[in-house]
Amino acid sequence: MNRCHTCCVFGHRSVTESPQLYKTLYNTIEKMIVNDHVDTFLFGSKSRFNDICHYVVKQIKEKHPQIRRIYVRAEYPHISEQYKNYLLEQYEDTYYPERILGSNRSVYIERNREMINNSRFCIVYYDKQQAPTNRKSGTRIALDYAVKSGNRIIQFPLL
Repeated sequence: MNRCHTCCVFGHRSVTESPQLYKTLYNTIEKMIVNDHVDTFLFGSKSRFNDICHYVVKQIKEKHPQIRRIYVRAEYPHISEQYKNYLLEQYEDTYYPERILGSNRSVYIERNREMINNSRFCIVYYDKQQAPTNRKSGTRIALDYAVKSGNRIIQFPLL
């Protein structure tokens, strides 16, 4: 996996869905593939935004079959062949980052950092209205980390 040609996806568990969101995501992702030669997309779990982006990338893959979708697991460091085959029906690969073993409650934060470290681009859904007021959301923590890492960030909803 070449970091320069990789994009990770993360965002809130729930999002405001609209045809415009799908259309803008489609155009944004296709432009990244054509103009920036992005060929790998890293996905986590537990987020509706991940699901939406996965759906859009799956549609784009019909036109650009060279792109790869990789599921970065935050759970199950070791998986059965049956579960791996199930995941490979929707992704081209999956892995569990060894460095997140023992992360306990911060496992999703550490998994997101892993994805950010292995990407040049980040597509993020962060809406202040949805963020908890009493603490930083996991999405906000990941977004702050991506900014500090110097990644190119495309944030939704578009500001």
